[in-house]
Amino acid sequence: MVKLKIGISSCLLGQPVRYNGGHKRNQTVIDLLLDDRFEAVPVCPEVEMGMGIPREPVQIVADHLVGVETQKDWTDVMTDFNSGKLKELTSLSGFIFKTRSPSCGIQAVHQDTSETTSGLFARAFMKHFPHIPVIDEEQLQDNQSRENFIARLRREEV
Repeated sequence: MVKLKIGISSCLLGQPVRYNGGHKRNQTVIDLLLDDRFEAVPVCPEVEMGMGIPREPVQIVADHLVGVETQKDWTDVMTDFNSGKLKELTSLSGFIFKTRSPSCGIQAVHQDTSETTSGLFARAFMKHFPHIPVIDEEQLQDNQSRENFIARLRREEV
């Protein structure tokens, strides 16, 4: 049986990739991946684009990805990363993103206006793959949302 590949924010798998060297291991995500039908494809845009661990936290300001302390603008680096990474992810059937992340959040908060927007990688992914189902780990906690996500993954399988 061919497993469906699901992209996952690496920190949700317990990988210590967050800005402070921590993780956000999520048992619901782990439990879903124990299903023989699925294979995890971990992605951490911030690490993969060269920000390192530990690193300065980033935030979205005026639709730019900027360092909290230094105000260094990482937007162009993220845009370049997205261009290459999205070409590598064509075999995915779905993606589980980290909630409120400035890179991976389906909905992240603009620090300058308190408006919500998607994180820069999540936005690029959803634009590039508009028919691939996405969910974040908080939505995955809801039984109905989780079942809908899994049903959409199965439709991708056909």
